Amino acid sequence: MAADWRLIEIEQHDAFMNMALDEACAEAVARRDVLPTIRFYRWNPGAVSIGYFQSLEDEVNTEKCAEEKIDVVRRRTGGGAVYHDYEGEITYSVIGPIQRFPRGITESYHLICGSIIDALKSLNIDSRFKPINDIILAADAVGANGEPVGGKKISGNAQTRRNGILLQHGTILYSVDLPKMFSLLKVGKEKISDKMISAAEERVTSIKKLCPDLELGDLYEALVREFTARKQIERGEWTLAELSRAQELSEEKYSQQSWNALR
Repeated sequence: MAADWRLIEIEQHDAFMNMALDEACAEAVARRDVLPTIRFYRWNPGAVSIGYFQSLEDEVNTEKCAEEKIDVVRRRTGGGAVYHDYEGEITYSVIGPIQRFPRGITESYHLICGSIIDALKSLNIDSRFKPINDIILAADAVGANGEPVGGKKISGNAQTRRNGILLQHGTILYSVDLPKMFSLLKVGKEKISDKMISAAEERVTSIKKLCPDLELGDLYEALVREFTARKQIERGEWTLAELSRAQELSEEKYSQQSWNALR
């Protein structure tokens, strides 16, 4: 049976190239030059991404990011500011014609996020979809030290539909460095405090909190298995045209202040 999806196995790029590859791929899928694509990636160096509609000045401590050599990039998708730690997460993108997905925004999120939920379940982590675009732990979830972690967020996702193509990308949190995250994002005028970090820990958790011995590679294998389940997969590579277009987008759009400080 002919393949109907392409898988790009996990790779690492800087923030500008990661976002450029998403857009170059969406263009190629729209032209039907390549199959609908599932890709996995990491951010090297670490980065902050902001949603398309957000203000860079309001959301990001750009001086601290420059000091820490942290990239800052604006996404094509909506949602909030996110700190992407190289060691702390796996990011995925799903890119395909909108006809392949439910028409409703929430329903399409639910469908794609289902692969993450199934992957976590295979690792003995119970989670559920929380509209509109989060995955949280089951209410009775317990951490490795016996502490209750039910209802805490473990994955955030964002989506856009343009030119007949749906692009959804999101992160699965392997570990979380909250003090560093708060130092890079603007969280109000108050200083980073133990109270603030405790409040964030009430909302967000990570794989390492639940399964300290689970390797990042184990999480990745589970994600690949579930994202490709019930699909005819071709393990592919970027075309030269996609790479050339992505390099152009990285240099002329995503790394430019005119894009990143758009709002």
